[in-house]
Amino acid sequence: MVFASLFVALAFAPGDAPLPDELKALVDKLSKEKPAAAAAHKAELEKRYDLGDAPAKDAAMTRGKAVQSGVRVKLPAGVTWEQLAAMAPADIKAKDLFPRGFMPLTHPNHALGGMIFPQFVIDGLKAQTGRDLTRFDLDFDFPNHLLPEFPPAIFLTTRPDLGDVSKGQFVTTANYWELFHDFLNPKQLEGLRLLVSPFPQAQFNHTRDRRSLQPSLGVSCFDCHVNGHTSAATHTVGDIRPDDFRHRIDTPSLRGVNVQRLFGSQRALKSVEDFTEFEQRAAYFDGDPEQATRKGVNILERGSQVHFMAEFQALLDFPPAPKLMWDGKLDPKLASPQELRGQEVFFGKGRCAECHSGPYYTDNSMHNLRTERFFTPRKIEAMTATADGPIKTFPLRGIKESPPYLHDDRLLTLEDTVEFFNLVLGVQLSGEEKAALVAFLRAL
Repeated sequence: MVFASLFVALAFAPGDAPLPDELKALVDKLSKEKPAAAAAHKAELEKRYDLGDAPAKDAAMTRGKAVQSGVRVKLPAGVTWEQLAAMAPADIKAKDLFPRGFMPLTHPNHALGGMIFPQFVIDGLKAQTGRDLTRFDLDFDFPNHLLPEFPPAIFLTTRPDLGDVSKGQFVTTANYWELFHDFLNPKQLEGLRLLVSPFPQAQFNHTRDRRSLQPSLGVSCFDCHVNGHTSAATHTVGDIRPDDFRHRIDTPSLRGVNVQRLFGSQRALKSVEDFTEFEQRAAYFDGDPEQATRKGVNILERGSQVHFMAEFQALLDFPPAPKLMWDGKLDPKLASPQELRGQEVFFGKGRCAECHSGPYYTDNSMHNLRTERFFTPRKIEAMTATADGPIKTFPLRGIKESPPYLHDDRLLTLEDTVEFFNLVLGVQLSGEEKAALVAFLRAL
């Protein structure tokens, strides 16, 4: 094992060849600009949120990582959540009281954009495969305690008896075959191989305008969707122009993808096969076909490769939820009184179930929350914060394991999410009802 690790390190060690002049000039420029941009983004996050580590006492993810607790979005001075919820949207807008943390969230450097990964993903890939997804121009923004556990567990719809088939490992090209060959058929195994295989991408490739110091093999689907779940890696939408109107996008979990019917940042893709092909041919390259051709687009064969990848993705199951019955509702013999109260709020006063219907807590549709009712559009860093438009109803099964929340990661905890929808939907929940609703969501 030691010899194998040494071999990987030597085989993938960066060469000593000097950088091409064009790339060296880019590295010098962006490296000099990086500290100021990072400081500005950190200041923006601190205006919005309490980023501290406050684990919940009674909630953990499958492999033991603590779920973060508490409302992290900061209120404007002189107003309480109760006062804010009692105000009309027009009054909130006129008095500029909509919390900054409820507004669209910027990319870690919105002017640069592109894929950016949490450090634990970068470290894990380097250790197992020698690939380096470090960018010389920017770093990921949120601290690890606010992100999903790493590596996440993997559950399969076909083999629930096996439990976590990842065995606690980060699944990459280095170990996928040993972990899965005994219980996947050849098509599914080939699909998984493609999902963990790196292919050129806008920031990680061999060209002179890449964002990695060394020529890069690229990224894989499971670099963002780690173990078929999510790492909270982020990107900017590739099909919106001009640049300042592009949105930061969340990496959604692939768990339960077989029950979903809408895919992609604009929800224009109607099958997981469409999404898989689109990612490789367009999203990897910011929707720019010319860039894709120049940097190394990976044209997948629809009838075999895309099909095999989709077939494996369709096996990814939600984590077990022992308190739920067949219809997705709580078993009253197992649930706490607070969880049962939260379920009552979810299906009643809170109006959550109007979009997130059971048993998977999605309606496979889109809804426009019209948050622009509450604030005047403005520039935040290099992004224009304005209307979001229609957004997908994500499944809520296993939701405690997928922070941060909403389509652009603007909500750090489930408590933030409850406060956001309490205000946007105007449902006037009490403190007791909010706490109960959070307890129910953690049980899903």
